[in-house]
Amino acid sequence: MARLAGKVALVTGASSGIGRAAALAMAGEGARLVLGARSRERLEAVAEQIRRTGGQAHALAGDVQDEAYAQALVDQAVSAFGGLDIAFNNAGTLGAMGESPAITREAWDETLAINLSSAFLAAKHQVPAMLRRGKGSVIFTSTFVGYTVGFPGMAAYAASKSGLLGLTQALAAEFGGQGIRVNALLPGGTDTPMGRQLADTEDKRRHVGSLHALKRLATPEEIAGTVLYLASEASSFTTGTALLVDGGMSITRT
Repeated sequence: MARLAGKVALVTGASSGIGRAAALAMAGEGARLVLGARSRERLEAVAEQIRRTGGQAHALAGDVQDEAYAQALVDQAVSAFGGLDIAFNNAGTLGAMGESPAITREAWDETLAINLSSAFLAAKHQVPAMLRRGKGSVIFTSTFVGYTVGFPGMAAYAASKSGLLGLTQALAAEFGGQGIRVNALLPGGTDTPMGRQLADTEDKRRHVGSLHALKRLATPEEIAGTVLYLASEASSFTTGTALLVDGGMSITRT
C-alpha cells in the first residue's frame, strides 16, 4: 500500500528544487496535494505533472510572507480534500549575502520574514486543521548552515534557518500530546536552482560537493526521500528533531 494513501499534504516552495521533488514523491505515494509558490506558471506545471500520472493536486500561487496566503493554502486543502495531514514548509531564500556590517536592516528583515516568520504563520494555520484530523506532521526545511557549519557572508540565512529549530522544538512540545509531530529537515549541498545561486559554476559545485563525506551534492529526489519518511508513519515516534541529511558535511574535515 502506498505510504501516504488517503493523506492530504501541503507543500510550499513546490515549483522547483526540493519542494517540487517532494511534491512528486508524495503524490507517488498516494497523497493529494496543495502546492504553493510564487510562480503560478511553474507551480501549475508541477500540478499538471501530478495529474497526468493519476494524482490529485491543486496549485495556489502567492507570497509566504502574507498570513492570508498561509490561511488560503490550508483552506484550499480543506475545501478540495476535506482536511490537512502533512505540511512541508519548504519555501525559502538565500536572502541578504555578504559581510555582516554591510547588510541593511531591510535586507535582514526580509530574509527572516521569508525563512522564519513565514514558517510560523504557516504552522499557525496548519496545526488547527491537523488537530481536527487527530494527528499530523509538520516539516520545516532548515539547513546545516549555522547549525554544524558556519560560512562567512551568510549571517541572515544562518540566523533565519537556525530559528526554525527553536520553532520546531516549541511546536513539537506544545502539540505532541495531541498527535502533531513537528520536525526540521537539514539538507546538505543540493543541486537546486537556489544551490546554483550560491555555487554558480561547475568548479564551485565540485568544490562544495568535495566538502561532503560522500564527495558530491545531493539530488532533490534524495532529499525528498527523507521528507517522505518524516511525512509518513515510518517516523511515528520522531518529533522535535533537527534531522541532518547532509551527506556527511557536518563530520568531514578532509
